[in-house]
Amino acid sequence: MNDVRIARLSAAALASAILLLAAGAARANPRPLPFTYQSETLPTGAVEVEQFVDMQPLRSRLADGSVVWVLPPEFTTEFEVGVTDRLELGLYVTMVPGFGSEAFAPPPSISDNGAKQRVRYRLADPGAWPLDVALYGEVSETSHEVELEGKIILQRRIGALRLITNLWAERELYLDGRREWVANPTLGATVELSPRYSVGFEGWMRWEHPDAGGPKEFNDGPHVFVGPAFLASFGRLWWSTGVYGRVTDFSRTTQAGDGKSAGDAYGHVWVRTIIGLAL
Repeated sequence: MNDVRIARLSAAALASAILLLAAGAARANPRPLPFTYQSETLPTGAVEVEQFVDMQPLRSRLADGSVVWVLPPEFTTEFEVGVTDRLELGLYVTMVPGFGSEAFAPPPSISDNGAKQRVRYRLADPGAWPLDVALYGEVSETSHEVELEGKIILQRRIGALRLITNLWAERELYLDGRREWVANPTLGATVELSPRYSVGFEGWMRWEHPDAGGPKEFNDGPHVFVGPAFLASFGRLWWSTGVYGRVTDFSRTTQAGDGKSAGDAYGHVWVRTIIGLAL
């Protein structure tokens, strides 16, 4: 009998937690497009945690010389705080797990172990201008570089349709003295099917320009990925996922590193999923 009561209490507690997470009054700011930031910011005092997971099939060479397919994950945890109704602070922790016994693994393509700090500032209330505009600045410190990043976020709402672009550039300051510019613009459209569900389509590019010049490497790009995106929002809790196919160098066979050169850091398919929770 006690076991039955405990089970009933556990079920009631779980149901209460789900209802709390789904409360409509929660002040979450879900991302319908996983690679593209929207212009909206959290209201003053609101706090949100977001967990990113990026995965793509790549090839890696083992210590015995054999080549295998791997699905290396990249984890990013972001803590967002509404400083004012227009200014938002974000603090990130990034982690790219190692490959265990693999001798030559592909390098991380977007993320690396480290931390990031960023702000997003909305210039006007939504709908006040023909285009909603926000500015984004970020500093990142990883195991091999310091990165300075800026974005101009432009958004246009047309009924249930939202068009968003991020004009995105980075300056990479490597600890070994190398320097490079990176262009990483994004563009997407999303349609709100209901207050809970949205579908969209998104594209993004990565193009690296080393200051030293020299022969162009495949990992320098440009790499362009496009694909569908989906958002499910339940008040405090939301989930966003995008699946992207590489449309540049489509016929290229994914290369593994050989100890002298890095393997391909960009495969034919990229998946990003984000889970967000308003606290």
